[in-house]
Amino acid sequence: MAKLRRLSTTRRDFERRLKALLAFEAAFDAKVDTAVAKILAQVKARGDSALLEYTRRFDKLKAKAVRELELPKASLAAALLTLPNPQRQALEEAANRIRAYHEKQLVQSWSYRDADGTLLGQQVTPIERVGMYVPGGKAAYPSTVLMNAIPAKLAGVRELIMTVPTPNGEKNDLVLAAAAISGVDRVFTVGGAQAIGALAYGTKTIPQVDKIVGPGNAYVVAAKRRVFGVVGLDMVAGPSEIVVICDGRTDPDWVAMDLFSQSEHDELAQAILLSPDAKFIDAVAASIKRLLPSLPRREIIRASLEKRGALIEVKDLDEACAIANRIAPEHLEISVDNAERWTAKIKNAGAIFIGRYSSEALGDYCAGPNHVLPTSRSARFSSPLGVYDFQKRSSVISVSKESAAKLGKVAAELAMGEGLQAHARSALYRMK
Repeated sequence: MAKLRRLSTTRRDFERRLKALLAFEAAFDAKVDTAVAKILAQVKARGDSALLEYTRRFDKLKAKAVRELELPKASLAAALLTLPNPQRQALEEAANRIRAYHEKQLVQSWSYRDADGTLLGQQVTPIERVGMYVPGGKAAYPSTVLMNAIPAKLAGVRELIMTVPTPNGEKNDLVLAAAAISGVDRVFTVGGAQAIGALAYGTKTIPQVDKIVGPGNAYVVAAKRRVFGVVGLDMVAGPSEIVVICDGRTDPDWVAMDLFSQSEHDELAQAILLSPDAKFIDAVAASIKRLLPSLPRREIIRASLEKRGALIEVKDLDEACAIANRIAPEHLEISVDNAERWTAKIKNAGAIFIGRYSSEALGDYCAGPNHVLPTSRSARFSSPLGVYDFQKRSSVISVSKESAAKLGKVAAELAMGEGLQAHARSALYRMK
């Protein structure tokens, strides 16, 4: 039985205990960071030769050249054809739904001309080349391929390069099939910090990208942190999170399993229930005790719930929404009557699941919205991955002769106030 925290907003120690529950920062592992720094330096300095050495050492692949680690596109299509029909159909249905949703995020260039004849606008262009890291081997996540690749290609990314480790040559057909469906251009069977280095700095075989997206282990995350600025990043994600707001009328087994769905990711994941019904909280606790032993990842779930999970009794649903906004979770389920009414009160959440039938698991795989979401309270200021993450915006300014005379006076006055003489003269010269 997992020993979950039981909190109540009516207790004097609630604020202290809630802060302690939320006070999580990803532990900085100096050994990991030192190892990653060395790997990145070697890949930057020696390119393919260093990448090959690390791939031989860590993944036990005996390639003579990095070009041997690139999978031909035909192998991706073959992987799709070899899938059992139910898997293939599920993958295609998920891809279609994800594509339909993200098509609505496309932004076009725009412009207008003001009264002085000045043309002002915004030019939207896709990022040229993107690198996508995908965990490999036994940790296979085809859904991650779809969620990252489909928005990128919809945005118009010219070249999408996927890196995926294949330890001991172990390839996952679902991952390769997802790459085929979502339009990935090139796939290299390399992983770890060395793959991030290759994408960030470029080698003779793997071209430098402009942005890197996708999840990974501690070494991959540390590498992404270190190359930020050389390339763009999607986000540096923390452990997965779910908050469930429930009025006490949902099947407690459903809520327990929803809490498990995020806790099974890893021991640092966080699952929290907010409810004004103490008897319902008791029922969910009983469901957790009864259902947990049946799950293959029960030890991970148990550790997650004991370390960072909580069952919180609130005064009412208004208070539940206020606390949810403070938590700013990655996933938020609103499992109540008239759920849409309460949705308007939520300001901070990566994804909001409205109503009793909207399980978080559907969002992970096939509902349509992206499952790459802000974690660690960053939903207060950031958004899910989307097409907009693969587009750039450039300001457009075209000033007429007449407008230059008018705007030149304004610019020169402000520039002189800042002590920037060249700025002022640059504007004034065009008034002559």
